[in-house]
Amino acid sequence: MRRFRFSDPSFEAAFAAFVDERRETPEEVDVLVRDILLAVRAEGLEAVLRFGRQFDRATVSADNIRVTAQEIDEGAAQCSPEVREAIAFAARRIRTYHERQRPADQWFKDESGVELGWRWTPLEAVGIYVPGGRAAYPSTVLMNAVPAAAAGVERIAMVTPPGRLQPAVLAAAKEAGITEIWRVGGAQAVAALAYGAGPILPVDKIVGPGNAFVTAAKRRVYGTVGIDALAGPSEIVVVSDAGSRPDWIAADLLSQAEHDPAAQSILITDDEAFADAVEAQIALQLGSLETRDDATVSLRNHGAVIIAPLEESPRLVNLIAPEHVEFALDAPEALADRVRHAGAIFLGRHAPEAIGDYVAGSNHVLPTSRAARFSSGLSLYDFIKRTSIVKCDEAAFAILGPPTVALADAEGLPAHARSAAIRLGQG
Repeated sequence: MRRFRFSDPSFEAAFAAFVDERRETPEEVDVLVRDILLAVRAEGLEAVLRFGRQFDRATVSADNIRVTAQEIDEGAAQCSPEVREAIAFAARRIRTYHERQRPADQWFKDESGVELGWRWTPLEAVGIYVPGGRAAYPSTVLMNAVPAAAAGVERIAMVTPPGRLQPAVLAAAKEAGITEIWRVGGAQAVAALAYGAGPILPVDKIVGPGNAFVTAAKRRVYGTVGIDALAGPSEIVVVSDAGSRPDWIAADLLSQAEHDPAAQSILITDDEAFADAVEAQIALQLGSLETRDDATVSLRNHGAVIIAPLEESPRLVNLIAPEHVEFALDAPEALADRVRHAGAIFLGRHAPEAIGDYVAGSNHVLPTSRAARFSSGLSLYDFIKRTSIVKCDEAAFAILGPPTVALADAEGLPAHARSAAIRLGQG
């Protein structure tokens, strides 16, 4: 891990360069993804199956591309009771948290007598992409599907790359009420959800993480459908003083580094001896970590230790705009309250980011690659939309009509002006 010291004269420039470094894996995928989308749009299911054979070496056919209800039930039953209980526990907490986000409809009459308001309605159909490459992710199913169901989405279609469907993933799907699962992955899965492909009907929005091909496909279909975000490598910043246990903080940093070689873990502390102890613990824990290869590359290429006064940490965090930030301190609120740019904030020495990934109840689909400067994590709001409502009687229109005519004339739109003027008896 690189080390930066606030006391160094070159700190600000070196830190700025570090923040600006790109971590996405460079892949020339956009042209290929474009061709896949065009083929699926033109040929439908035939293209989806062809790309499945080409990229996933899959023997999926029109007869078995959909996971049956029996397969879901039997697969979920293979999940251990302990994991099933944990899935149900997490789902309850996620559901409760997101149901509290539900906004209220509004209706009021203003001083002109115009009645105004808005109402919220759920999306009709949502597609959820669940990766099947590096590991099985039941938490991805829960974090995407449970808020959608809480919002009232009628149809939730899940796609996941062909291969063995992990029991924990099927148990999570069953817990979330998902009955529509398709064996298709990659850009062709995104295309099928966006345009439709045989029995796979199109959706209104696509959510869920994926590799570079999935991300490129989501970028290209945006506008035809909605998307949640363009996910980048995971990241964490831990702000801690020497009052924390070094092995705890080391584990927190490794919890993100193990995700991906391009993931990023950063420690901000005011105590250099504590930083040394944390790095020693990282080295020790890496030895027994099954994901040590990815974690080692992540920490070597993108990890950092920043030695700085803790009073500086909110400013540094805001510049990084990380996906996750932990304030592992006895009184974290004073510093955390000054953070404006972070996907999720964890307060105290007993609030590791890992609980947010699974059971805290908040969503783990969060902005990455400094997108926390302008966007938020997945929520109930991603699955509902707001419609404005206007009601105007004759008296109220007499007040609104004349300025409408004036503005329409100023913009050179005579039909707009006439639409108002004619109701005023002027046309």
